Amino acid sequence: MKYRRLGRTELEVSEIGFGGWALGGGAWGNQKDRESLAALDRAIDLGINFIDTAAGYGKGRSERVIARALKARAERVYVATKIHPLPGPWPPSPYCDIDARYPADYLRQKVEERLENLDTACVDILQLHTWTRAWNKNPRALETLKELQAEDKIRYIGVSTPEHDQNCVIDLMRQGYVDVVQLIYNIFEQEPAAELLPAAEEHNIGVIVRVPFDEGALTGKFSKDTTFPEDDFRANYFAGDRLARTVDRVEKIKSESDTNEQTMVQVALKFILAQGAVSSVIPGIRNVAQAKMNVGVSDSPDLSSGLIAKLRKHAWRRSFWYAGK
Repeated sequence: MKYRRLGRTELEVSEIGFGGWALGGGAWGNQKDRESLAALDRAIDLGINFIDTAAGYGKGRSERVIARALKARAERVYVATKIHPLPGPWPPSPYCDIDARYPADYLRQKVEERLENLDTACVDILQLHTWTRAWNKNPRALETLKELQAEDKIRYIGVSTPEHDQNCVIDLMRQGYVDVVQLIYNIFEQEPAAELLPAAEEHNIGVIVRVPFDEGALTGKFSKDTTFPEDDFRANYFAGDRLARTVDRVEKIKSESDTNEQTMVQVALKFILAQGAVSSVIPGIRNVAQAKMNVGVSDSPDLSSGLIAKLRKHAWRRSFWYAGK
């Protein structure tokens, strides 16, 4: 496993991290805690020291499972978690009042819940789970997090980008409000390479990359006949003709990369890690096999400049898909 500095923080994190959404069950279907614990143990055995989760992943279940796993380990493992806003449009609309969605008392309550769920006195990284550029001129929620940071309840502060407008966090980075940002970047979603990633490098902001496989498509394991349970959010994400269109594009990537399913995982992750601004990429992991497959990519050969140039041509702007059909 290779390690990278997380921006201006003091943390050296594994370049392959552990995405903990599926550990909460719910949107990803049934998940047994024993499988989650086994996956976490295996991932840590193989060198992962960075885990990302959120309050909303199974109403804190993911956090609690992670805490159980870490309690039995001697290694120092860093955990990033997220707080979702109070009910309203997701992502927040330009008309949302920040004090109505992220009021100070709510944030303080949610931080206390994170401390309890993670069984810790201080959260390594606390991120707001979504954002709107309408709040950039007066980001009071981040001021509240800075107060909690001064109280030693949060070590570092971050924001997870809204899918439709990831560049909205650039001003926060420039103004010093955040230590890290979590964003979507993969072979299809390459817009962050234009401005967001260079700005992160310029201001020494840690970058956590989520959705490296485009919700599983870029692993190469889906076919046009793949179906998802009704309670799996991918049933909506890949609704209608979306799955078929996606599979066609993945097949073109496979043909150009001369790859099979396993090495497609390597291609997808190594494409992201070729960006120097990236600190850690967090594929979702829910079992031991996925832990081994994803961690193994760190020690695999880097992509050639020629292949990277080919992959850049597969950029596909469609962040609106998260809103459904």
